[in-house]
Amino acid sequence: MALDDQSAFPKPVTLRDVAAEAGVSVATASKALNDQGRMTAETRERIRETAQRLGFRPNSLAQSLLRRRSFTVGLLTNDTYGRFSLPLMSGISDALVDAGVSVFLCNVEEDPRLGQLHVEAMLDKRVDGIIATGKRIDRHLPVDLSNLRIPVIYAFTQPDPDAVAFVSDDAGGARLAVEHFCRLGRRRIAHVSGPASFAVVHARAQAYRDVLTENGLSVTEPLLGSWSEAWGHEAVARLFDGAADDASERPDAVFCGNDQIARGVIDALRERGLDVPGDVGVIGFDNWEIVAEATRPPLTSVDMNLAALGREAGLTLLSLVGGKPAAPGIRKLLCRLVVRQSCGRLPDG
Repeated sequence: MALDDQSAFPKPVTLRDVAAEAGVSVATASKALNDQGRMTAETRERIRETAQRLGFRPNSLAQSLLRRRSFTVGLLTNDTYGRFSLPLMSGISDALVDAGVSVFLCNVEEDPRLGQLHVEAMLDKRVDGIIATGKRIDRHLPVDLSNLRIPVIYAFTQPDPDAVAFVSDDAGGARLAVEHFCRLGRRRIAHVSGPASFAVVHARAQAYRDVLTENGLSVTEPLLGSWSEAWGHEAVARLFDGAADDASERPDAVFCGNDQIARGVIDALRERGLDVPGDVGVIGFDNWEIVAEATRPPLTSVDMNLAALGREAGLTLLSLVGGKPAAPGIRKLLCRLVVRQSCGRLPDG
């Protein structure tokens, strides 16, 4: 087949084709498909059915010019590995797809110049709005998103003053974990978490202390280190080696600041001949399924509901684009505890 043989490729269906088939003018067909103009419901439905039957696809550029919208949203992130941004994007896309809005993702890394280039490209494409997200809630993206004259929503990153932002309730998630241990009858609960430079570390640690105090249990000062399996191994050595001769002094539960730490804790406990969850229960944070489900035993973990968070951010952005106001401030979304085998069962089975 010759490359210039145009007969091999069917011509796209035009609005004129739809109008002719439906027996109406081109103007009437356009108004019906754009939900405009005055006509009977039967006429409007007939035109829409004709367009669907013929396989007519509206010209997206023409639609954008007509409605003064591009039906695209920009998602900016510095989360290079997509650990947090990809679940968020899934929720954002779910919120926007029914409105015919597409999302395109740009990684700004930690480079202000790169971030500014991406923002300018989004503005050139006439995006309807921007959602900014990151890999931690206490750091701002390295780009200025103020005064853009389009709506900006922040999700899982530090917002500008007076902006709309969505974050997970880290303290509430920590409470779920520690309260679950208390219901299981655990009484010597340790906490191993990440670097002190992270705001979430302190929020979770305070919730840990509060729950233990409310339940009349002694509080062990949290151990802070890196977000790594190696730190989980090291923390177990600190917690257990000094109390090796007295089982009553050993923790019977460990609440970990993320799933990687928890996996390291479980491996280190196994190396010491301790059973999980028989001797020690373990709960992680993040519910990173590729880690949590592959851990042996599978890891109970706090899920930050990032997809739901992304969906709320997407719906709020749609409202702003549609001209509906949204009160500024940070909205905290509830976490949930995903129970697997690493923490043991409730006393009643």
